[in-house]
Amino acid sequence: MSTVITEFFSTNVMDVIALVFFVSCFKGYLYYTGLRSADTPCLAFAMHRFRKQWIRMALTRDNRIADTNIVANLERNVSFFASSSLLVLAGLVTLLSASDAVLGILAEVPFSDPTSRGEWEVKVLVLITLFVYSFFKFTWALRQYGLVSVMIGGAPELSLKPSAEEMSRHVDSISKMSSKASGNFNNGLRSYYFAMAALGWFVNAWLFIALSALVVFVLYRREFKSDTLGIMMEDLPES
Repeated sequence: MSTVITEFFSTNVMDVIALVFFVSCFKGYLYYTGLRSADTPCLAFAMHRFRKQWIRMALTRDNRIADTNIVANLERNVSFFASSSLLVLAGLVTLLSASDAVLGILAEVPFSDPTSRGEWEVKVLVLITLFVYSFFKFTWALRQYGLVSVMIGGAPELSLKPSAEEMSRHVDSISKMSSKASGNFNNGLRSYYFAMAALGWFVNAWLFIALSALVVFVLYRREFKSDTLGIMMEDLPES
């Protein structure tokens, strides 16, 4: 396999350029959102404010069953995508053993570049890498949501008369953990979006580049400029 990869990088200049562009879009967008979400109006910024308000209200209730149910619902969503990632990975590994049949189908696709078996395997490996990454992100988010449940359960009740400073500390730590879990979940979802762009590589490198840029545009539009964000900002809680 290492020989195949070495040969691919030495003989497919345009594909290498497309792959570098794709990785730059993927890593660059994750870095950009992580950097800007702290102080720039976006979904992550707004949701952290709402989480903080939620936890602040949750700690005023002696019965926190509703709040733990919210966390359990979030865990179910993450668990679904984690399981889906495993199913996709199983399908991609199966594809590696059916290269000849798939290459025959791709040869009939309009505008597709001729693809050797080695090139096909490298492209599938890129998809496998994306879904392995998403699986790790989803499972880490799942564990972090579990920690949120424990932290909510361990926070003092008002009947114990905790100090305002202690309650504020619990609100900050629990909301931060919840936002961490959400951030990992979002990164896993973004891997799915970029996997859609990677499918274009099986046709040709130019489509791969175009779809990579399109995915960045779509994600940016939804997270920083969408109507959904506008609605949330209208009712944004104080920090």
